[in-house]
Amino acid sequence: MMKVTLIAHTPEPEKVVAAAAKLCYSNAHIDDLLDGLTPEKSRDFVRMLAKMGHESPTEHASFTFAIEGVSRSLLAQITRHRMASYSVQSQRYVRLDQFEYVTPPAVADDPEGLAAFEQAMAGEAEEYRRIAGVLKDGHIRRMVAEGMSEAEAAKKAEKMAIEDARFVLPNACTTKMIVTMNARSLNNFFHHRCCNRAQWEIRELAERMFRLVYEVAPALFEMSGPSCVAGPCPEGKMTCGKADEMRKKYAALKGEA
Repeated sequence: MMKVTLIAHTPEPEKVVAAAAKLCYSNAHIDDLLDGLTPEKSRDFVRMLAKMGHESPTEHASFTFAIEGVSRSLLAQITRHRMASYSVQSQRYVRLDQFEYVTPPAVADDPEGLAAFEQAMAGEAEEYRRIAGVLKDGHIRRMVAEGMSEAEAAKKAEKMAIEDARFVLPNACTTKMIVTMNARSLNNFFHHRCCNRAQWEIRELAERMFRLVYEVAPALFEMSGPSCVAGPCPEGKMTCGKADEMRKKYAALKGEA
């Protein structure tokens, strides 16, 4: 099951962004840069920046998430967002004899498809264990023959075996990660991944992340959500045709409805 937690963020993120913007537009000095930046004035400053399309000051506020229960398929998608930092559970160092996996809703809703899917996952797990065991035994024999003690050989062989056995693991296999993005990157992420045309799993993740950061810094994410929330749909012929519905959904999420 997907779990998303906001574990850290820039203190007073809207004030930090407002201070950065203030430096751009005034002759303020570092010593008095924060003077007068009340929460209300900081929020107004951030809203003004959004209307102007001045995004660079929002890069000074960062947000760190702990994420688990998502698939390796999602990992391949989220890491395409390059202005971010990622730390991911390693399949080279963590043995996954009984790995957990994500079941797509369409599969879960189809009894025959679900049975086949679960059978495939059980088979993958069995093959992973078998391959890891065969490789480990082979590495131990080789290293012992080269003069290494059996205990030391067994310790090294374990890591070497799972490093190669992981190639059989499926995209459905779950993973855990720590992700840090600045506000500008997050807004870009939300524009793309909150969209109805985004794949269902990463769309759910994006919506959960949005809810968390909006609570902390509403002005920074006032125009967040799919691109159609703040403007016309950019998808052209590929549009879902539900822009009005999405605007109402995100207005409700922001407490505006």
